[in-house]
Amino acid sequence: MTSPTALPGPARAFRAIAIAEACSWMGLLVGMFFKYVVVFDDLGVKIFGPIHGALFVAYLVITLVAARRLGWSVGTTLVALAASIPPLFTLWFERWAMRTGKLHGAGAGTPRGATA
Repeated sequence: MTSPTALPGPARAFRAIAIAEACSWMGLLVGMFFKYVVVFDDLGVKIFGPIHGALFVAYLVITLVAARRLGWSVGTTLVALAASIPPLFTLWFERWAMRTGKLHGAGAGTPRGATA
């Protein structure tokens, strides 16, 4: 398996933003829990809401850039975009894309043990 530092630039950016977007989702969910269940204060939502919003948009943009530069199919691109909606699914997609060679770029071949 290729190390993350050996990936093409768009793939490294995609991984970083996918992970950051998932972390911001978690922060927002914790903020919402505190707002509606624990202390009824929206400070966490005020902090993580805009952060998550910016990272969500960044994820959509980097997904489209990565799809074009790495040669993803329309189906793969749509799954990557859909992964931005449920909490933490960007992590699932990033792991799947890494495992299946989608982050290695067009023409990289299939990973060891996979069928073409």
